[in-house]
Amino acid sequence: MKILGIDYGRSKIGLAIADGPLAAPWKVIKYKDAKILVENIKEIIQKEGIEKTVVGVSEGEMGEESKKFAGEIGAITFDETLSTQDAQARSMEAGIGQKKRHKMEDAYAAAIMLQNFLDFVNA
Repeated sequence: MKILGIDYGRSKIGLAIADGPLAAPWKVIKYKDAKILVENIKEIIQKEGIEKTVVGVSEGEMGEESKKFAGEIGAITFDETLSTQDAQARSMEAGIGQKKRHKMEDAYAAAIMLQNFLDFVNA
């Protein structure tokens, strides 16, 4: 089953893909218009043959925005608490340079959240 993981943010989102038991960072999409973003994600889901989409949610106002976004694209939600911090730490441990790390940080966070989801459902 091909699964898309999304780390939602107000100006950019990170995407990760899993086509089996392991999640991998894919790309980061910057956006200005949330409606266009929703259409773009729906197009990606169709084009890539995505069977399930998971949006990471945190607490508070951002969590509520993430849940709303998930509903607009027909996704399920999963806790992403501390995924960005984990992504930063793991990227530094792996020796990824600061420029590349900053550019792909949201995709790494999406991959961590998606991997946590996969581990949870397969436990």
